[in-house]
Amino acid sequence: MMRSLVFLLLVAVASARIYERCEWARVLKAHGMDGYRGHSLANWVCLSKWESSYDTMATNHNTDGTSDYGIFQINSRWWCDNGGTTANACNIKCNDLLSNDVSKAINCAKRVVRDPNGIGAWVAWRHHCQNRDLSSYVSGCNL
Repeated sequence: MMRSLVFLLLVAVASARIYERCEWARVLKAHGMDGYRGHSLANWVCLSKWESSYDTMATNHNTDGTSDYGIFQINSRWWCDNGGTTANACNIKCNDLLSNDVSKAINCAKRVVRDPNGIGAWVAWRHHCQNRDLSSYVSGCNL
């Protein structure tokens, strides 16, 4: 049993994807995020940097009992189903946000930003990206 658990953990770690900054910017651009809801590509790259360090497998367990999942750190209370009480506005299982196929995470981020809080729903964006020069997040990426 323990050997199986160790193997599964190694497989999970091996499948984690941590993007390079420009690589992530290109993925976001390909998924229509540049200018989505009025937010530049640099905003999305900055947000992802500070939420997850571009890590598709990032998780954070919050003191309020909720968890944040994936490269955008999408919260389980409102946006995804982790088996608890949830609004599940993205209509997705939280574990689906922990995938190298980032299309589900990007689609959910698009749903989050359509909410009245917009991109401000992300604390890291408010603290590290809002009202700042974000040009360095996409500079040299040849976009």
